[in-house]
Amino acid sequence: MGQLTTHVLDTMHGCPAAGMAVSLWREGEAAPLRALTLNADGRADGPLLAGAALQPGRYRLQFGVAAYFRARGVVLPEPPFLDEVVLAFGIADATAHYHVPLLASPWAYSTYRGS
Repeated sequence: MGQLTTHVLDTMHGCPAAGMAVSLWREGEAAPLRALTLNADGRADGPLLAGAALQPGRYRLQFGVAAYFRARGVVLPEPPFLDEVVLAFGIADATAHYHVPLLASPWAYSTYRGS
């Protein structure tokens, strides 16, 4: 069964990004498919999409990076260098596991297709 998952690591503090807001969008949709807050491990409590809900297409994950760091007490300029980090990606095989991790600080981010 295919699924989509995410995980965020706070590279400034060296820990999972617990409490970060994340939303998942499908291209062409007016509202997010999911909106959630990451758990203590910096993950969603389950797959963002799985089974029949995971369809081939273009998607977007939006991460509330600035709000997360401000909530941790980090003083950021206004506007912050990174506010919302948006990752646009494609699902080609709905039977595969797509893991989209984010490593983030207030000034940089990185992603890759994980396993």
